[in-house]
Amino acid sequence: MRRILFVFALLLMGSLLIAGAFQEMEQSVTEFTLDNGLKVILFENHQAPVISMVTYVNVGSANEKPGITGIAHIFEHMAFKGTHNIGTSDPAKEMEAMKKVDEAFYAWKAEYDKGDLKDSAKLDELKSTLEEAKKNAKEYVVSNEFNELVEREGCSGLNAYTSWDNTAYFYNFPSNKLELWAYMESERFLNPRLREFYSEKDVVMEERRMRTESSPTGRMIEEFIAMAYIAHPYHNPVVGWMSDLMTITRAEAQNWYENYYQPNNMVVAIAGDVFPREARPIIEKWFGRLPTRPTPEPVETVEPPQRGERREIMEDPSQPFAIIGYHKGDFNHPDESVFNAITDIMGNGRTSRLYKRLVRDDKIALAAGAFTGIPGQKFPGLFIFYGLPMQGHTNDEVESVMYEEIEKMKNEPVSDEELNRVKTRAKGDFLRELQSNSGVAHQLAFYQTITGDWRDMFSELEQIDKVTKDDIMRVAKEYFTRTNRTVVFLQPAKDGGES
Repeated sequence: MRRILFVFALLLMGSLLIAGAFQEMEQSVTEFTLDNGLKVILFENHQAPVISMVTYVNVGSANEKPGITGIAHIFEHMAFKGTHNIGTSDPAKEMEAMKKVDEAFYAWKAEYDKGDLKDSAKLDELKSTLEEAKKNAKEYVVSNEFNELVEREGCSGLNAYTSWDNTAYFYNFPSNKLELWAYMESERFLNPRLREFYSEKDVVMEERRMRTESSPTGRMIEEFIAMAYIAHPYHNPVVGWMSDLMTITRAEAQNWYENYYQPNNMVVAIAGDVFPREARPIIEKWFGRLPTRPTPEPVETVEPPQRGERREIMEDPSQPFAIIGYHKGDFNHPDESVFNAITDIMGNGRTSRLYKRLVRDDKIALAAGAFTGIPGQKFPGLFIFYGLPMQGHTNDEVESVMYEEIEKMKNEPVSDEELNRVKTRAKGDFLRELQSNSGVAHQLAFYQTITGDWRDMFSELEQIDKVTKDDIMRVAKEYFTRTNRTVVFLQPAKDGGES
């Protein structure tokens, strides 16, 4: 009884804290939309003279077409190369040199695209011409000038990422540098100069070699996602396929920018020591320069229902690894909160069912867990179970035990303690996320982009609070079925060769 009362007290305290956080946050948020469509969200927190800024662009690799996979990630790299005036010693001469690089690349690409009919000697000659053109263009490049300018003024945490769903750029600055940030951030999206484009493609291709092609786990995850999606562009890796990376042109990247990097497809969130009355005219002055363009075309391809189990065994001299995935809805689906609860119960830490069964008790796995949110959240995604067998044990054993635990979830209600722990932990995680300006800015931008309203970050917690034992059993029965799953094993070849 004491334990139950203690848990109830924690839940009540968490609910009061969340309610208080929402009221305080709502009062501290100012939001407005510029005439060109840019959504801006400001969160005031004057505890320290610092601010965190996040720009979310509502475009990711899911927007790519065959032939240009990886272009969203490439453009993210390009956004740090500077502008027409930042990053160059002579804009006019650089532009002429860049044209010659493009011409050299098109000549190489024309020969390369002949496939089996291409002339290897001519290809090498054209490659040499391209490298010489790149070398000449580099004479006008002031390397890392964009980064050095902002870091010299106190910027920290300058970075970006590309996902299947979006591309995000973020900084931290002293609060008296707001106008510098507004100028620099708007300038690189107003006047991007895609300098060193073909050299930077080489960097991205090397990134693919290291993270995917030279990594057994990387290859496995890429294969798993490609198997799970046969129609939807989640099928493609964010880094892109190597053949596309080799042939993408600067003109295609410029077209990508013009199609998607427009103010009505972007959200800017700022959290920290910011005063809306002072910030708004600064943001309007600089970001108001971004031209309005037609709204980008939406992703229209829908993944068809899976009709049967998909299974693959990848043989590789590496640590065995098992992944099981089930199709589910997107982030805004009514069952999303139930999947979050299942994540916690089945796969979150040492108190989770999979850890206790596979790692602690049966001792057949080094690690085991479950999670959602892969590949993305804007469109229907996957719920994933995984396990790494311990030496002397197999993927088959791990898979069998995971199915046993899944069946228990379908047929036996979870305990009061498990369900209460889910809700308490969700509130705690949420409050911790709000403890940093950076965390707040990311959450504001994410929810505004994915759900259309930043306030939904609080309704998500309300939905988790409403999850019942029956909800968990219902969702497990509906989604965790044989025909809806994709299974990939990574394991050494049997007998050292083909079977």
